[in-house]
Amino acid sequence: MSKQNVIVMGLGYVGCVSAAGLSELGHNVYGVDRDTNKIDSVQKAKSPFFEAGLDNLIQKNVASGRLEAGPLTAERLDAADVVLLCIGTPSQANGNIDLSYMHRASGEIAALLRPRSKPLAITVRSTVFPGSCDTLFDNYFAKHQQVSIVSNPEFLREGTAVKDFMEPSLIVVGGSSDAGARQVAGLYAELPGEASIVSLRTAEMIKYACNAFHAVKIGFANEIGSLALSLGVDAEQVMATLCLDKKLNISAAYLKPGFAFGGSCLPKDLRALTYRASRLDLKLPLLESILDSNEEHLRRGIHQVVDSAGRIGIFGLAFKEGTDDLRESPVIALIEYLIGKGREVHVFDPHIQLDEIYGSNLSFVVSALPHIGKLLVKNIDQLFASSDRLVIAQKADAASAALLEKSGLPVLDLTRLRGAK
Repeated sequence: MSKQNVIVMGLGYVGCVSAAGLSELGHNVYGVDRDTNKIDSVQKAKSPFFEAGLDNLIQKNVASGRLEAGPLTAERLDAADVVLLCIGTPSQANGNIDLSYMHRASGEIAALLRPRSKPLAITVRSTVFPGSCDTLFDNYFAKHQQVSIVSNPEFLREGTAVKDFMEPSLIVVGGSSDAGARQVAGLYAELPGEASIVSLRTAEMIKYACNAFHAVKIGFANEIGSLALSLGVDAEQVMATLCLDKKLNISAAYLKPGFAFGGSCLPKDLRALTYRASRLDLKLPLLESILDSNEEHLRRGIHQVVDSAGRIGIFGLAFKEGTDDLRESPVIALIEYLIGKGREVHVFDPHIQLDEIYGSNLSFVVSALPHIGKLLVKNIDQLFASSDRLVIAQKADAASAALLEKSGLPVLDLTRLRGAK
């Protein structure tokens, strides 16, 4: 894509690095900030703060004429293709984010906007909650036909921000219009990797998901390390070896929203870990909360099903697809609850025939559901015939998925965290 004219509102860590990085990519960048010291620093080809490599980048691009700084003017907005809002969104006392600075900056832009002959993408680079961009657009820019709103969250770490910009781990862009999103994605065309173009609210949510996941990883490593240390085990060796598994541990495995977990391993081992920690007077809040979180997720799924009317057909009984293991299957708890509410339920699982299971597997299901034999049907056609709506409780293989789709019955898919259709 051709080089663009970019205004960066806010010359803090995110804004200044973004301004310098975009000018390094050949774009014409103009920085704006209410703090005149930051504007003066950029005008003098100096970084307003220390960040490795930033001084050199600013010096080079101020000298080339691609990077400038000063007040916001209508003339600058007339020439701009993209405005990046790199405005602080600090925490309020109750934990909510303070968007007052974002609203103030948006108001300043709106007051200077004149009728346009070319598109302008107002782009929120700051971390904001889903729906915030829609609110900004409705309040300040909706009457301008050539203006779109875009979310382009940053993934820059202080201390390595310049490197993170030039070698991005992730580029996310979501917009109120596809054209606006692609225009902003084009800013990064020369960087390695391809921009992920998503919906506006998805882009806003991704930043929170990433930061929460980073926090969970740090908390997990620290709790496992503390328990290992208390047991006389080399904590660093434990975690270093865990990270060698790129198939299940450091991968996309298990990171798809779906139904609650179960089975003979995860619940049992979490109980063992937290029990042993308690015996050592070691409090591990993150690990202790996982089973509670799973139970709460199970309850959400149960309530979704209970709210459905008519006879319920459940696809899947084992704790996951491709097995006949029923131990601690969340589907058992779901069926128990439905029966307790007097609902008519039938179940089909392609891998389970009651006369073929035995041992702890059989005793678990019979103990939980004494009348399981009356609930299980022999094939998927019987499930369709005895149901008014379907609940998918485990991932279906391709053949079963096609039949479920063609059944014509309303479907609630618990494996995908989506509503009934």
